Amino acid sequence: MRIIFMGTPAFSVPTLQALVDAGHDVVACYSQPPRPAGRRGLELRKSPVHERAEELGIQTRTPKSLKSETEQKAFSDLGADVAVVVAYGLLLPKPILDAPRMGCYNGHASLLPRWRGAAPIQRAIMAGDTQTGMMIMKMDEGLDTGDIALAQSVPIGPDATTGELHDTLALVGADLMVRAVAALERGGLSLTPQEETGVLYASKIEKAESKIDFTKTAAQTHNIIRGLSPFPGAWCEMRIGEKWERVKLLGSQLLSEAKLSPGTAEQGSGLVIGCEDGAVKITRLQKAGSKAMSAEEFLRGAPVLAVR
Repeated sequence: MRIIFMGTPAFSVPTLQALVDAGHDVVACYSQPPRPAGRRGLELRKSPVHERAEELGIQTRTPKSLKSETEQKAFSDLGADVAVVVAYGLLLPKPILDAPRMGCYNGHASLLPRWRGAAPIQRAIMAGDTQTGMMIMKMDEGLDTGDIALAQSVPIGPDATTGELHDTLALVGADLMVRAVAALERGGLSLTPQEETGVLYASKIEKAESKIDFTKTAAQTHNIIRGLSPFPGAWCEMRIGEKWERVKLLGSQLLSEAKLSPGTAEQGSGLVIGCEDGAVKITRLQKAGSKAMSAEEFLRGAPVLAVR
């Protein structure tokens, strides 16, 4: 199959690699433009998809928009059978959707119609979902509203973080997309409209959401910690010695039976912090400017006197 691949972050890379390994002709990659990086923001860093495409010898295009007739003609002139889209980051106008002979297919990290939108993995964990998955859908002009081609469920463990689930779903999605493209090539890919009930939107994570409020339930606190790990990282302030420091909490366990006042820290067997109806045991932390470490390592050098 003659394929245009459209993706940007590390999540998209396994699908690109799998399509190449399956012997398809990826004629071009589309990715977000290089972003400022480095401490001063003076360097321009290519996206993970851009970097892998260059390693594979695939031409990469990084337009800021696909709305112009010039960009749309350049896309159409590639003569693709299908476009494969995984976390690209730009909306596709109708002329782009209509250009490939067999359409555009998207790999989305949720069980649609639940968690349409930008942050499906984080939102699923933050909501306390016990199951998610990958879906391949034929794209239309709506936001993740297209007909479903293939789906695979993935359980969410009680302590699973977004980082861990991200890596699992990226590999599941790569395999699923290869299977979808193979079925499409032989004319055996059937499509099913999405359910009209159960629609939820996974809006982008806002900075204000990452500050932990220990007056919430222990389950809510635990889900926020793991849902925002490793990025952007849920955080609180801890009093270490005479100084209050901002600390990211990157891993936790739920202690429903523990009895501690909200925000109270206890350091018997690790670091336990009280919530409204129980507590969370913090398993992994990171101070600003330091590396992430286990709670045991953290407490050896920095006993926590208070939390807020």
